[in-house]
Amino acid sequence: MSTPHTPPPQKNEPDKPPNFVLEIVERDVLAGKNGGKVRTRFPPEPNGYLHIGHAKSICLNFGIAEAVPGATCNLRFDDTNPSTEEDEFVRSIQEDLRWLGFDWGSRMYFASDYFGRLYDIALQLVEAGNAYVDSQSLEELREGRGSFYKPGRVSPYRERPVAENMDLFRRMRAGEFADGEHVLRAKIDMESPNQNMRDPVMYRIKREHHHRTGDAWCIYPMYDFAHGYSDAIEGVTHSICTLEFENHRPLYDWFLDQVPFDPRPQQIEFARLNLTYTIQSKRKLRQLVEGKHVAGWDDPRMPTLAGLRRRGFTPEAIRAFCERIGVSKRNSFVDVALLEHSVREDLNTRCRRAMGVLRPLRVVIENYPEGQEESLDAPWHPEDASHGTRSLPFSRVLFIDRDDFVEVPPKGWFRLSPGAEVRLRYACIIKCQRVVKDDRGNVVELRCTWDPDSRGGNPKDGRKVKGTLHWVSEKHAAAVEVRLYDRLFKTERPGEEGDDFLADLNPDSHEVLREARVEPALASAPVGDRVQFERVGYFCVDKESRPGKLVFNRTISLRDSWAAKQGK
Repeated sequence: MSTPHTPPPQKNEPDKPPNFVLEIVERDVLAGKNGGKVRTRFPPEPNGYLHIGHAKSICLNFGIAEAVPGATCNLRFDDTNPSTEEDEFVRSIQEDLRWLGFDWGSRMYFASDYFGRLYDIALQLVEAGNAYVDSQSLEELREGRGSFYKPGRVSPYRERPVAENMDLFRRMRAGEFADGEHVLRAKIDMESPNQNMRDPVMYRIKREHHHRTGDAWCIYPMYDFAHGYSDAIEGVTHSICTLEFENHRPLYDWFLDQVPFDPRPQQIEFARLNLTYTIQSKRKLRQLVEGKHVAGWDDPRMPTLAGLRRRGFTPEAIRAFCERIGVSKRNSFVDVALLEHSVREDLNTRCRRAMGVLRPLRVVIENYPEGQEESLDAPWHPEDASHGTRSLPFSRVLFIDRDDFVEVPPKGWFRLSPGAEVRLRYACIIKCQRVVKDDRGNVVELRCTWDPDSRGGNPKDGRKVKGTLHWVSEKHAAAVEVRLYDRLFKTERPGEEGDDFLADLNPDSHEVLREARVEPALASAPVGDRVQFERVGYFCVDKESRPGKLVFNRTISLRDSWAAKQGK
């Protein structure tokens, strides 16, 4: 038996995020419930990729197993609907969980592991007179269920004799009937105010190839029937789910009342994660993928864990975000800016700094000797010496970012303009002497001079130069593709004002820059490497990168530019 432990004090930790579920579990342990045993589970249906909303449930269930001595957490795939489930999704879910840093050991299960046991339990319910075979059409079943305002209608087949129900259900299993010809229903209460209790369907005939059991079954259990018994078979003590299942709890308990288990799982509901500017419906995410509105489940704009990983989010940032928002019983929306803040906060400490020019503008330093080069020693992280240094080549011809130059500077402009001086990061001070344009009047090159007495960026005469620019040497820079990602939706709650959530897609959520340049130290960066482009943002090397053709995804800008745009 597990040794009870004292839960950490709550009153003395005012900044500790709420987690009422953990508090319930800890009280149960102290009371010796289930012999002090605690087992949770994370039960995804393998019909799509996991998204940021799942991360909250993952961190809660596996987090309890980490917080409570002796507790465990199962990974179970609730694969009872072969129409939408695939091995691809099973693999992706395991990959996402490992990436987040959670391990289920040997405790990976499938609801399909229990198909035989669930069938036997269904037979028990039929034999006890608690379930019956209904032969109404799908339309009649739906109509007979009633609504919030009127009770359900009793099926004409509800009082079939037990022997007839047993025979029909066995023949359903044997494949004697067509899809939809019969269903097995629980016999509960057609007048219950809770529609979930109005003789819910337990089994339906469905001739679909299952990703694990193949064609061994032609009847499949419904989720509400299979879920609670799967929990019980695995010895789950605390079945944690989101608030939309609160009305299903009486049904969950009713099924367990008919076939008792020890320990008996306790269903606890918590508020799901609702995030602004984000869609988390699997159906709608699938619509985005199949409609080619995104490049796949792992498109870096998608809220899937695979998409966030590809974009450069860290598992530590996501776990910190889930910890920060806490676990409560009240539904609410969390500002996506809080997730973005968690990402910036994490990347700020772990990312090396380097220089990348997204929209190159050529700069020729006319008084710097032609053919001369020098190597500057620059830290990878100015605030953390443990990251070391890198060599930064400097030469007569450089690139700066086009956004750092204007011909007619507005008030308060501290970057480059005709006649103005700026500091080049780690290098020197330059002054713009003249502007070279093409036949259309576009600026194509700046002619500048440098101050040899300002090596390192500090002029010897002590004059103040406010602007500092990032740059790369034209000769030494590596050409890369940069993909700028922004929020996929332009409204806080996509589709809220109508069913067409696609109308709220942000047309500027993806921009590709194919002429970008980065300093040579990044030329061989591996896939997944994260780096901060100084003054620009955080970037990650994309999986589509090839030797000599790196692709960088923008993870996030240095500041919340979206909020600034909205303010304007």
